[in-house]
Amino acid sequence: MMQRVNIIDATHSYERWLRQQTPVVSEDLAHKHDRMREGPFMFLRATFYRWLQHWPAVCRSEATAPEVLAVGDLHTENFGTWRDAEGRLVWGVNDVDEVCRVPYTLDLVRLATSVMFAARERFLGISDKKACDAILEGYQRCLLEGGRPVVLAEHQTWLRDLALVQLRDPAEFWHKLRALKPATRGVPHDVFRVSLPDRRLPYVVVRRVAGAGSLGRRRLVALADWGGALIAREAKAIAPPSAAWAWNTSLTMDEARRLLRAAERVEDPYFSIRKRWIVRRLAPDCARVELADLPRKRDEKNLLRAMGWETGNLHLASGPRRILNDLHRRPRRWLQRAAEAMASAIYTDWRHWKRSA
Repeated sequence: MMQRVNIIDATHSYERWLRQQTPVVSEDLAHKHDRMREGPFMFLRATFYRWLQHWPAVCRSEATAPEVLAVGDLHTENFGTWRDAEGRLVWGVNDVDEVCRVPYTLDLVRLATSVMFAARERFLGISDKKACDAILEGYQRCLLEGGRPVVLAEHQTWLRDLALVQLRDPAEFWHKLRALKPATRGVPHDVFRVSLPDRRLPYVVVRRVAGAGSLGRRRLVALADWGGALIAREAKAIAPPSAAWAWNTSLTMDEARRLLRAAERVEDPYFSIRKRWIVRRLAPDCARVELADLPRKRDEKNLLRAMGWETGNLHLASGPRRILNDLHRRPRRWLQRAAEAMASAIYTDWRHWKRSA
């Protein structure tokens, strides 16, 4: 894919390819286009396909770093909570739709770039330097110490307090899901039946619109009454990672499966990849980090350290020693400079996209 292609043509090309991979909901895709105009932070979240085009030219040195199985579409709002098999609250990376083998630096630069945009839009107040230092500190410590899942129990009490603030009001949460429009076509009943606690449990299916990069793909939610209260399972349609389009190669969700199996991570027992769907439990206590909803008093430096640490948890299986050796050779402020360069390229694209309206 030619780097000189502008954002409009790149988006048209990517979406033509996407339609060949999975059914696309046109009205949701139009909504995505509108959301991309909101600001650079939302634009970044929605356009990982474009990031992959810019990456090798804008970050030449970082693009030669050792490769790992990486999250790919990493940013400050790709973190959240779930309950493990013991009922404990766990915090970590939320979405793995874009997992691919890339230099470890890509995840770090993308995370740092998202912080820069979030700060410029006043979602965060931390400086670029402090943000990059915090991310790298958490990441390197994780690699040196061998990692540890972020379980919000006796450890990480400050993060638990922060996460609990973001948990939704149950009555409001279920009211919103009940109010969604029913879905009748293309419902994967076999997938839903397996994901529910009883295959014979009656349920209704509604259509959900959520996310940024995945907007346009089908999201269906099965709602059932079980044990005297509602439960929900979401099925999100799978498409190959954007890297398959950017590199004109064949990639599948097998990369995501491998990453999750190998990571230092306590699994979500309700998360699965079945056929052409990613299935997960929806509940008031499964909440994505939303910067706009963070409490006014928060330790942003510690939060970014935790994000760096969790990124390390996911990279560990690819070999920490070679990553640490490469980090040792990199110049001071390399992460800040690389993130600033990518932020400039993405901001230019956003301006072009906004004017195209």
